[in-house]
Amino acid sequence: MKELKQRSTCSISTSLDVLGDKWTLLIVRDIVFAGKSTYGQFLQSAEKMATNILADRLALLEAQGILTKAVAADKKSKFTYRLTEKGVDIVPILVEFILWGAKHGPTIVDPGLLAELQTGKEAAVAKYQQLAREKALT
Repeated sequence: MKELKQRSTCSISTSLDVLGDKWTLLIVRDIVFAGKSTYGQFLQSAEKMATNILADRLALLEAQGILTKAVAADKKSKFTYRLTEKGVDIVPILVEFILWGAKHGPTIVDPGLLAELQTGKEAAVAKYQQLAREKALT
C-alpha cells in the first residue's frame, strides 16, 4: 500500500490525508451515484479533471484499498474500477456533503436524489452502499 505521510494522529487529519484533495471524493461520487467505472467515463465528469490528476488519484485510491482495478471484460486495454468495502464506507460522507452543499450553496443536484436523501437518509445510504457492493461483484 502506498504510504501516506500523516500530519498527525487526529482522525479528521487522517481522513483528510486520504480523502482531502479536491478530486478524490468526486471520483467516488461518480462511482456511487453515476455508475461510472472506467477512466474515460471519469474524464467526462463536469469538473473536467486533467488526465494526469485522474491517473494519480485512481492509483492513490487503489493503493489505499478504496478501489480495485480490473481488466475490463470487453476490452483487454481498458480497466474498470470498483469500490472495496473501505470505499463503500465513504458513502455516508458523500451523502452528508450532498446535503450540506444543497443547503448552503448554489448547486445542481438531481431532485430525485436530493428528495431521497432528505426524506430517508439512512435508507438511502444503505441502498447506495448495497449497489456499490453489488457492482463490485460484477
